[in-house]
Order: sequence, then C-alpha cells, then structure tokens
Amino acid sequence: MGAMNVVAVETATSACAVGVATTTGLELTRVMAGPRHHNEVLVATLADLLGQAKLRPQQIDLVVVDHGPGLFTGLRVGVATGIAFAQGVGAELVELSSLELLALGAWRAGARGVFCAVVDARRGELFAQRFLLDAECRPLDEPRVTRPEELLALDELASADAFGGDGLARYDEVLAPLAGRVLRDLTVPPVLEALRVGPTRARVHTITPLYLRDADAVVNFATRERP
Repeated sequence: MGAMNVVAVETATSACAVGVATTTGLELTRVMAGPRHHNEVLVATLADLLGQAKLRPQQIDLVVVDHGPGLFTGLRVGVATGIAFAQGVGAELVELSSLELLALGAWRAGARGVFCAVVDARRGELFAQRFLLDAECRPLDEPRVTRPEELLALDELASADAFGGDGLARYDEVLAPLAGRVLRDLTVPPVLEALRVGPTRARVHTITPLYLRDADAVVNFATRERP
C-alpha cells in the first residue's frame, strides 16, 4: 500500500478533532474542546490544517471517520461532514470506532493487558468495550451501554488493567475506586490513531453511525407521548 494523503474526523465526544497526514510523513492534528462546537469549527479547522499541509482538498485520498459510539449530535455532524468531503473530492472512506481509537491510543502510550475504553453516553450511561493490548490491540467483546455503578459491579469490566475515555471524568466520584488505573490524558479518541490505522482498514461505501441506543431526541419525544 503506497503513501496516502489522509483526513481524519472525530466528533464522538463533547470535544472534536481533525487530522491530516501527507504522503511525505507530515501529521497534523487539532482538538477543539468544549460542547456543541462541532458544526461551527469542524470544516474551518479542516481547511486550516489542509492549508498548513499545503494540500488541496482534491489531493486527499482517504477520509477516516470516527463513527461512534458517542454523542448523537456530534456523531451526526462528523459523519455527514466526512461523507460529504469524501464525495466532493473523490476520496475513499474508512470508519473506526471511538472505543477502538481510545484503545489504540492506550496501546501506543505503552499500556498492556486488558484495557477498558469508556465514553460518556449522557443520561447517566456509558459506552464501554474491553481490548487486549499486547503485541497488537484486539477487542475482547462488543461495545455495550452500561452505567457507572454497573461498570464497578461487573468484574469483567472493573478488573481491567487500565481505563481511558471521557466517561471516567464524567462520573469520577462514582468511579473513584478505579482512579489508580485511569489514563488521565486519554479522554478524546485520538485522531492521530485514525490517521495511522485508517489506511490499513477496509474501505466502506458510506459511514454507518454506531449509536447503540436511540437518540436523545427520540427518547424525549417518546417520553412526552406516553399517556
């Protein structure tokens, strides 16, 4: 597989991130913290990074998109942006999960053993998945929706060697028993991992968001409609 110009988009959490990698080995990433900024800053930041990399949009070969699980509004914006950009410039598409990106970040940072990726799902819930980090990063189970109390009660989750993701900080008081095993610097799914791993993955025709549950808007509407 030859060198590629790659764009990566990550919008699964309250922060969002964009990355650009070039055929010359240049890697540029930027994280924009703060809630509800996705729609306003995503395209502008991508354009800025392309300018720094001295690339025209038409020179991008591959667009890698974090398809979740994560916050509904952010995912919708990120997926739509990634698809539209790829279609506009004729680039290929790859989708990666937010939980795998966290695990890949932990692996590259030197974590080994069982790693539990935990993303804030709001409404008192978490998205979680376990990975085995040894010579490579491998999933041990499927992504699930859980609650902080359940995460502590389930030994298969609570016994992990390390944890990472913004869900740990969101419920830090409840999850205090895990504090010594939390990778504090690993909160946003690393867009750098998407740039590096994306070119090795199978291409897709479109990005399918991994919601795991109904969107908040659907749940709220259903609640109002109950007799």
